[in-house]
Amino acid sequence: EEKLNLDDSQWEDIHVVTGALKMFFRELPEPLFPYCFFEQFVEAITVKTLVKKLPRPNYDTMKVLFEHLKKIAAKESVNLMSTQSLGIVFGPTLLRPEKETGNMAVHMLYQNQIVELMLSEYSKIFG
Repeated sequence: EEKLNLDDSQWEDIHVVTGALKMFFRELPEPLFPYCFFEQFVEAITVKTLVKKLPRPNYDTMKVLFEHLKKIAAKESVNLMSTQSLGIVFGPTLLRPEKETGNMAVHMLYQNQIVELMLSEYSKIFG
């Protein structure tokens, strides 16, 4: 509800904005990809079908977020943020298990790849 002045110089540093966005998603009581869907996303063969099953607020937010991340990836030559880089940055923040189990390195790989897949297949998943 707070009105922000985006012309304020504090918002010029993209790292401040990105950090705030990541912190918002990290501090949600449940990640954007809900805990109950974690294993299903990791094991998913058809991501589109699973995305369509998400609660509507999660789906709508995800669609807008990934649309924005696609725009960032489209300017990779300027900002050096490829779909792979975005997967590394956002994967563990958006998609995590409710309880950490043994194979954290494998989970991190899956988390990154799922975000990367959703970016590269955005039009098929959300189209």
